[in-house]
Amino acid sequence: MTYVSKILDKIKFSLFSPEMIRKMSAAKIIIPDTYDDDGYPIDGGLVDTRLGVVDPGLRCKTCGGRVKECPGHFGHLDLVRPVLHVEFAKQILYVLKSTCFSCKRIYISKEKLQEIAKEVEQEVTIEQEKPLPVEVAATPDVPVLTEKPKEEEKEKKKSKKEKVAKKCNRCELEIPEIKLLKPTTYYKGKEPMLASDVRDWLAAIPDDDLRELRFDPLYSRPEWMIITALPVPPVSVRPSITLETGERSEDDLTHKLVDIIRINQKLEANINAGAPQLIIEDLWELLQYHVTTYFDNETANIPPARHRSGRPLKTLAQRLKGKEGRFRYNLSGKRVNFSARTVISPDPRIGLDEVGVPKTIAEELTIPMVITEWKMEDAKKYVMSSEYPKAIYIIRPDGKRLRVGDTEEAKKEQAEQLKVGWILERQIINGDIALFNRQPSLHRPSMMAHRVRVFGGRTFRVNPVVVSPYNADFDGDEMNLHVIQTEEAQAEAVYLLKVEQQILSPRHGHAIIKPQEDHVSGLYFLTKDETEFTKEEAANILYAIGITELPDPDKKNNKYSGKLLFSLLLPKDISMKIHSKLGEEIIIRNGQLVKGAVESKAIESEVLERIFVTHGPEFTKNFLNKATRLALESISRSGLSVSLKDYTLSKKAEAEMAKVTDKMNREVDNVIMQFKNKTLERSPGMSLKETLERLIVMITSRTRDEIGKIVEEDFTISNPTIIMAKIGARGSLLNAIQMSAV
Repeated sequence: MTYVSKILDKIKFSLFSPEMIRKMSAAKIIIPDTYDDDGYPIDGGLVDTRLGVVDPGLRCKTCGGRVKECPGHFGHLDLVRPVLHVEFAKQILYVLKSTCFSCKRIYISKEKLQEIAKEVEQEVTIEQEKPLPVEVAATPDVPVLTEKPKEEEKEKKKSKKEKVAKKCNRCELEIPEIKLLKPTTYYKGKEPMLASDVRDWLAAIPDDDLRELRFDPLYSRPEWMIITALPVPPVSVRPSITLETGERSEDDLTHKLVDIIRINQKLEANINAGAPQLIIEDLWELLQYHVTTYFDNETANIPPARHRSGRPLKTLAQRLKGKEGRFRYNLSGKRVNFSARTVISPDPRIGLDEVGVPKTIAEELTIPMVITEWKMEDAKKYVMSSEYPKAIYIIRPDGKRLRVGDTEEAKKEQAEQLKVGWILERQIINGDIALFNRQPSLHRPSMMAHRVRVFGGRTFRVNPVVVSPYNADFDGDEMNLHVIQTEEAQAEAVYLLKVEQQILSPRHGHAIIKPQEDHVSGLYFLTKDETEFTKEEAANILYAIGITELPDPDKKNNKYSGKLLFSLLLPKDISMKIHSKLGEEIIIRNGQLVKGAVESKAIESEVLERIFVTHGPEFTKNFLNKATRLALESISRSGLSVSLKDYTLSKKAEAEMAKVTDKMNREVDNVIMQFKNKTLERSPGMSLKETLERLIVMITSRTRDEIGKIVEEDFTISNPTIIMAKIGARGSLLNAIQMSAV
């Protein structure tokens, strides 16, 4: 087969005409059923084999392909009466309002439209609405200004009101008011319009007028937005499934199409039988309902179509839009082999470079293990095992895959046949390397390599320190785990993508994997001068982070300072002087913290980056692991809480705030009065309204700053909220000010 490559010049979007729908159709669908008594698709039914096949033993009558070869083919259903396409309701209303119901011409000629547009552009001032674009036809709902504003206030108001044409300038007939009662009912005045009347109106509009309304008569005429031939999607789009009982369960779209065909047939039978117009209109309205919910089952103002169980049907719009739709779920978010996806949850005790994997996932994902002489015993254990971890497949050098047997005899036989060079696909275990990723992947650290650590539960466990590069949080975010399948790729991941390699950002060179929130608070309270521990407390804290040797006490009464415990983590050759956010000096001399309390700037921008540069990624990872655990251990013992009392101001501060707010109210009232009296001086390049808004924003912003100073002076440095804000752990002074000043 030869392929001809062509370069696309342009893409043109258009509407399907009824003739085009019938022309591309592989079958006319007339029977509201699927399979006959023998389980074979009914000709003319909704699973007609001309529409494609989903059953393995059948061939498509259109292309001759089997299940995996046939892409599917559209059919069509001829409607007895036309119905409106709910997604084009607004566009239809626009055309109806722009054209005359009698002569079917647009109300205003192009020359007149340009003339009026120029007048409006000259007359409308900066405070008034934007001039009418030349491209838009003037209609009762798209009016224009024709009178110049006069000096008197009443005349100004009149000139701002849009004047509506009363008669068509072509046939001189009065223009009726056209309304849309959502979703699909149009009114001409007070009379409802039938879909056939709307279609006749749209079909009678001349081609030249359609071009003025930005329609291309060759590709998208407005009457094509009224459905007379409904496309029936291929069977592959709406496949049926076979239940455990052997019964077939049809797709929601098929259920909806069955409803449409039945009502269509019932409507045709009543028309042929000469039924009263009221009955015909009721059935016609029911057909409109079914077609509307076929396109969108969440259309406003109508009840959704439901199963007998009460579950709403998932129709066309529901398959496309939203998080679970085709675009976001299937096109933007891919699903691949050897991967897993679930919600993430925090685990501060897991290593930075580890990811906690649920056992249920570990049992499903496999990794190839090349059998060598020194791995032979392990390989036999995996093959013989009946519980996790175990081998799933054996791959021979000729490429043949053998599934590991279920019985002891089969397992034993396969284990004895293992040879060096064969490959074993086993379940993932602790220590295996895997890629961890969260969308959107906007920079390199959005995908990093972690070591697997198998746990119970149903979520991925992640150390909170490492979520910053992923831009993740723990409010329901989901992440992907990809198990690497080749040894070369695993080696690349270890040397290029391991978490410790990504501690410094490739964009700005500063730490992006760093202590967060409670870690910073814990280190600050730990390293304050007044923090001290007994020998037993110090031993328990150090043991929790893996340090088993207790240094000599550095405080009186044989007590240990928090500075000493923190210093045990620092390399001995590091010395630095840091100016903290609190304005004090932090001094580290030969790996000993001798002065100051560690806060976010010190630990992130200074200590962490220095250690990474001088001692490398592995040492930095271990330092971060131990420092964050040390912070959590110490803050868990001392406690840190916030209450309403921390935001209660003194009487003096409240009085000062009242004065400031009273002053603000007077100034704002004064500016508003000037605006109403037309004495407000307009700012250059702004309208009076914009000037008013700018002045009010300036006054309120200044007031907020003044209140902020009052609140900040009233709070003491011992206030937990102020401490967390100033050391960079959590929140800001503005948050505290807003909560206190309410």
